[in-house]
Amino acid sequence: MTIDQIVEKATKAYEKKKFQEASDSFLQAAEEYSLTGDVLMAAEMKNNQSVALLQNGNAQASLDAVTGTDAIFASRGDKKRQGMALANQAAALEGLKKKKEAIALYEQSANLLAVAGEVDLRADVMRSISTIQAGQGKFIDAVMSMQEGVIEVKEPSLKQRIVKKLLFLRLWR
Repeated sequence: MTIDQIVEKATKAYEKKKFQEASDSFLQAAEEYSLTGDVLMAAEMKNNQSVALLQNGNAQASLDAVTGTDAIFASRGDKKRQGMALANQAAALEGLKKKKEAIALYEQSANLLAVAGEVDLRADVMRSISTIQAGQGKFIDAVMSMQEGVIEVKEPSLKQRIVKKLLFLRLWR
């Protein structure tokens, strides 16, 4: 199989919710990319593997897979993928119930995604922060995080428009 075929197999498995198969194939793709010297694509595949592992309920393996990929992207100045890698690490930490560490990485991710101009991805990260904060009973912080995430979205979804409206009404009462 070629690398492209392996990636296609992994993607199809993920779409069919066959997360272990997807994880195994993304790992195989990462190894193949490493052999060719394409460290960026290898790191990308490790991130994909991490997401599949988390979806399969294995937060520790997810964290193990993604740890260090942010540094690879940082070394190449790829702030978008660095931010996404940090968000994947944070999601794994959240799955491990390490909320404080998760929030710290989500915040780093949000900052990088803002610099990269990735407003929608940043909104997703801020929503994750808000969810953790709400679960901790920090409702004001949760509202502020949610607001910070959706305020800059240029073409908000219906859900985001509703959240924006509710936040605006809530803040001015």
